[in-house]
Amino acid sequence: MSETSTGDAVAAAAAAATAGNWRRAGIAGAAIGVIAAGAAAGVAVERLTVGRGMRKKARLALDASGPYGALRGTPGKVLADDGTHIYYETDEVDPDAGAPRRRRLFGRKTPAPVTVVFSHGYCLSQDSWHFQRAALRGLVRTVHWDQRSHGRSARGASQSGPDAVPVSIDQLGRDLKAVIDAAAPDGPLVLVGHSMGGMTMMALADQFPELVRERIVGVAFVGTSCGKLGEVNYGLPVAGVNALRRVLPGVLRALGSQAELVERGRRATADLFAGMIKRYSFSSKDVDPAVARFAERLIESTPIDVVAEFYPAFAEHDKAEALAVFLEVPALVLAGDKDLVTPSSHSEAIADILPDSELVIVPDGGHLVMLEHPEVVTDRLADLLARVGAVPAAANVGPYGSTAQPGG
Repeated sequence: MSETSTGDAVAAAAAAATAGNWRRAGIAGAAIGVIAAGAAAGVAVERLTVGRGMRKKARLALDASGPYGALRGTPGKVLADDGTHIYYETDEVDPDAGAPRRRRLFGRKTPAPVTVVFSHGYCLSQDSWHFQRAALRGLVRTVHWDQRSHGRSARGASQSGPDAVPVSIDQLGRDLKAVIDAAAPDGPLVLVGHSMGGMTMMALADQFPELVRERIVGVAFVGTSCGKLGEVNYGLPVAGVNALRRVLPGVLRALGSQAELVERGRRATADLFAGMIKRYSFSSKDVDPAVARFAERLIESTPIDVVAEFYPAFAEHDKAEALAVFLEVPALVLAGDKDLVTPSSHSEAIADILPDSELVIVPDGGHLVMLEHPEVVTDRLADLLARVGAVPAAANVGPYGSTAQPGG
């Protein structure tokens, strides 16, 4: 496809949204939303030739039977600095799960345990860490939170009303600080972030370096980037990407202004949406269909106007210098080798800045590597936690759940 025809196609998508053609707007909303979130163009459209009723029944069956995203902890809420309600959950240590015992000195309070704080990616929620949460449950204290406008958190207060301001990665870093202050005010911390969640951690370090020096004992960056996201081509031809970048801001504004219309269209074009998600979330051909459907549910639950609000922040993201704050902190840097959204070269760049970090490139791994290859991610994360004393080295942290299908 030529650069001109690509630009015309995207411009037509914007026109569809504003003209009221809800089906075309839905396709556009799916395409734009997924490219920004981790599932964009280049879809295998043969899905559209299969019986639609059969596919709908299959989705309903997977929704009913899939256990993913069902884990819940002790709920909590905290106000961000702009008044946004941020939702989080805490899983406490099970005293019978083999957690390391801490000596209590006479007359002194028992030391606070290590808390592992998980930050999720764009258009996802805390449930995207399902496998790792299940594996670590009871062994270590964990906090899972939903970024503003995602999951169970409220829409960003400063992104609403006549005085609305664009969301920024720096704002997300301050949100993370608010969650830490509320859910883990004392004791050592391990920060784990995927994609936008890793960027959130960098923003935290940039604005609160003293917190890192005083309390952070380990960090894990999963499928993320410290900058230059404007150079990512999403596996598309260069001409097409250049055309897309020129018109995308206008398309997003148009789609965001017609949110209800686009959401109706997204529901009607669920098959196309599913194909996009699979291409840009996973690389393996043998991913459990229930896991693929779980990823669909996570991404499709993000309203198109939220997609539109957040997308510009990634082009501005540049936190390479902030990574130096983590130089003395044990670190894990992990990515799928076929990630089309935050390519593994971006993780290699992070590892270059943090030369003592462990760099893991997962073969046949896509952007949602923690769902696609949970056994690898859990294993390396457990090793990091053991190295920093968060869990005993002999703890039974199994490779909880593999998405590979027998005979696949």
